[in-house]
Amino acid sequence: MPMYLYLGDITRMETDAIVNAAGTDLRRCPGICDAIFAAADTEKLERACRKLGRCRIGQAVATPGCGLPCRYIIHVAGPGWYGGEPRERFLLAGCYQNALHKAYLCSCRRVAVPLIFSGDCHMPRAASLRVAGAAIADFCQRHPSMEVTLVLYRQSIYDMAKRILGWEDAPS
Repeated sequence: MPMYLYLGDITRMETDAIVNAAGTDLRRCPGICDAIFAAADTEKLERACRKLGRCRIGQAVATPGCGLPCRYIIHVAGPGWYGGEPRERFLLAGCYQNALHKAYLCSCRRVAVPLIFSGDCHMPRAASLRVAGAAIADFCQRHPSMEVTLVLYRQSIYDMAKRILGWEDAPS
């Protein structure tokens, strides 16, 4: 089961797909979503998202890479954080599973995933890492031909992920 960690900028990943933490309206919003829109051909990405309309929480949809070095951007609408109810973890795990399944349906073999819906106003990072790790491991066990890299943008979060998940670094 190829699952890796990578410290860096997901928008520079040369891979089949990257995952975006989106709102249900698929519009540009703060966080990783803003970074993806800024690095992509913004007008083209906004047009592609408008064409898709809205998506439900947990639903994943795909747009072209729009100038990024990936074929697809998989957008997944995530849950809010209201204190840690089991349902919130379940919904977050579903976001990872659905995003990876959408990538699988798009014939992607290599997918880069950020730590979605964690931190400010969302699930605490340690809990989010555990949910992400379990959801990604479960998916990779059922789809061993896919390679999933969890991309982290800050050294402290990367170090936490190494401790919690124990995954290897992505091959260079």
